[in-house]
Amino acid sequence: MLSPETFFDLSKTKHQSIFDGVELVWDVINKIHNYILENLNPQIKGEIMPGAWVDKNVFIDEGTVVEPGAMVKGPAIIGKNCQIRNGAYIRGDLIAGDNAVMGNSCEFKNVFLFDGANIPHLSYVGDSIIGFKSHLGAGAKIANTKLIRENVKVEIDGKIHDTGLLKFGVILGDTSDIGCNAVINPGSIIGKNSIIYANVTWRGYLPAQRIVKLRQSQSVVERRS
Repeated sequence: MLSPETFFDLSKTKHQSIFDGVELVWDVINKIHNYILENLNPQIKGEIMPGAWVDKNVFIDEGTVVEPGAMVKGPAIIGKNCQIRNGAYIRGDLIAGDNAVMGNSCEFKNVFLFDGANIPHLSYVGDSIIGFKSHLGAGAKIANTKLIRENVKVEIDGKIHDTGLLKFGVILGDTSDIGCNAVINPGSIIGKNSIIYANVTWRGYLPAQRIVKLRQSQSVVERRS
């Protein structure tokens, strides 16, 4: 139940070989850096607009546009027809599939994006895997480090798994949605086609096809002068 295939359609990336031999999905996070170095052929086939900055050890495929004000540090492999929007900050160790969106004022570090992953506004994503056509709403944050510096642990069905990772953000399954301003705590694992409502603070394992709702208590009173 914790294999990559549980969370992702591996045909939705050109880089499916990174998952070879992986039994626990989070083990891919530590493979991103070396995979990039072994497969990187630095080349710019897309468009780098004036005012953008792109490192030397970066591959950008056809149709991808890097807008003014974006910064792309290597090593990184970025697919076709991606949008790297104004103010995006890629800190290195990024694999982005085709048609991915890395939006304005978003920061990425040690991340694997499947095809069609959409992170369009004001988000931080680190040490994470984002599935096919999954989406983060504006301001959603992925926390990747515990305040107490120790390995991130995951509890599933009463069993605690020590991931061996000091930094581990989220496993976000295919076609899942995170609402605006949600906070996803370290070591969260979210199944395919699930939804987390806006402003939720989430921690832990969420199976596929689930919705996490937030119920707020509100009162309306008369405004007096």
